[in-house]
Amino acid sequence: MATKPTPYGELSGFTFKELASNSKMDGGFMTEYNELQSPLGNLVPQYEAEDMGRRSVKPVCFYKDGSLKSLPLQSQTMLETPAGPMPAELVTFYRSGAVKRIFPLDGKLSGFWSWENEFKLAVKSTLATPSGPITAKIIAAQFYESGSLKSITLWPGQSIILNTPLGSFSARIGVAFYENGSVRSFEPLKKIELPTPIGTITAYDNEPNGIHGDINSVQFGEDGSITALSTVDYAIAAYTDGDAAPLLLRPGVKNNVCGDERKVSVPMRIRFEGTVVTVEGKTPQSFDSAGIRMEVQKNTAPASDPIYSCS
Repeated sequence: MATKPTPYGELSGFTFKELASNSKMDGGFMTEYNELQSPLGNLVPQYEAEDMGRRSVKPVCFYKDGSLKSLPLQSQTMLETPAGPMPAELVTFYRSGAVKRIFPLDGKLSGFWSWENEFKLAVKSTLATPSGPITAKIIAAQFYESGSLKSITLWPGQSIILNTPLGSFSARIGVAFYENGSVRSFEPLKKIELPTPIGTITAYDNEPNGIHGDINSVQFGEDGSITALSTVDYAIAAYTDGDAAPLLLRPGVKNNVCGDERKVSVPMRIRFEGTVVTVEGKTPQSFDSAGIRMEVQKNTAPASDPIYSCS
């Protein structure tokens, strides 16, 4: 063990570990109480695991120039952020010292500690967002280096009302913003009808990434135009050869994890870039709607809803 001088005060009981140091950063574990004079005030780095719900002691990490990169806290601490007060167990920083991400909880999931256990410890936070104040249990908040809110990730089962360029909608999982404050993406809580360059489409993703709120299925450009969505209800007919039968692109189906006697939908992901419409997948297909006729059609072969759950 050794002491480590830092721009935020000297750390005692600091142990370097190879896994916590690489070409871009240095890291080490704390073995005793210290206080760091961080950009967010005096904070106590984690030096012991208090209970089975906390992860093993995590390293304090620094950029190679000595600025703070990642700081696990010994106990949950209320911090003042650009979006308002938030509880935190883990904070990451930009090299400049600006806050990058805040995690209210930093628990350890295992056979003895589930996400439901962690969810019960979560408390609701009210954050000032470019879309108005929201109140929910939050997994993480991410910020631009300027301090503008970049994204919010919600706990499962949580939802918020979000003001978007196309109206107010209920959102789940997360929402992301451009640095100027306009909505970049969100995950609809339920099916919603949205106008697109080729017609109105019901947007909904029954398989959202569910990991974070940085990238979501309904996406907008900085000018407020819709740039992407997912649908399980609509197909696209592309008339690539005049009045001949169109190429029909539609959502897929797959076996339900509970059994193959029932099928579940695989969402069709569509991207809009000017007049170009791209249906994403293993082999993306793109069409110029200015040069060919494209129609939005109700999907005539929807998957069956499962009649039971295996969860």
